[in-house]
Amino acid sequence: MKGRFSRMLGFGLVGLLLIVVLLGFVWLPYDPLAIDLDQTLAAPSPLHWFGTDEFGRDVASRAMFGARESVLIAVQTVTVAIVAGTLLGLLTGFLRGWTDRILMTFSDALLAFPGILLALALVSVLGSSRHSIVIALAIAYLPATVRVVRAAVLSIREREYVEASRVAGDGVIYTMWRHVLPNTVPQLLVLATSLFGWVILSESALSFLGVGVPPPAPTWGNMLSSARPYMYAASWLSIAPGLCIVATLLGINMLGDTLRDRFDPRGRT
Repeated sequence: MKGRFSRMLGFGLVGLLLIVVLLGFVWLPYDPLAIDLDQTLAAPSPLHWFGTDEFGRDVASRAMFGARESVLIAVQTVTVAIVAGTLLGLLTGFLRGWTDRILMTFSDALLAFPGILLALALVSVLGSSRHSIVIALAIAYLPATVRVVRAAVLSIREREYVEASRVAGDGVIYTMWRHVLPNTVPQLLVLATSLFGWVILSESALSFLGVGVPPPAPTWGNMLSSARPYMYAASWLSIAPGLCIVATLLGINMLGDTLRDRFDPRGRT
């Protein structure tokens, strides 16, 4: 019963996030960048569901726009990290030898740095923009992806069907593409789900620190950063982005647990 509830809640929260993101492409209650000095720091009301900020901008509209920005950055980052990490993990796990030693040495060097600090340093060098954040976060989480894929490949390469492919005279690339890569898909699905949550949190942290998507474009992180001076006078400024981050991470974590239980027989009860 507990597992079923977690699964339903996870799918529900992630589905709600996708609905908000898709809705944000076609409709927003107000222009998230429109300034209305007559409505500054207005409390939540039927007119403004989550109130307005210090410039009179609608907080709900900005949170919906921020959801779109965060999800787009997360999708792009996870795609880059998974594609590059899968390629490197296949090469290191299947070929072994000097290829494994060189690539894993480089990967371990990156893994020595905390992901958020590495991303912060890279964004500081590349500049604050969406593309810089995607590149920085993809590089920060690439070593973890490589290690997960490599571990899966090391197990798969010893299976009978891989040995049969070698005996049949199949090339290395064909064997990796036809027999090894498809069997890493379950691990990649679980990993991609986890990465999505990590990227959402990391992007929010970078924006909160002022090195994320540059203003005036709203993101959940810079909305929380802007709300700090008004924590007591206008607490609603931090409620909308805070709830969005919490609900998104909760839903993604529960969805990731569901996928892990589905694809990992050792985790089943």
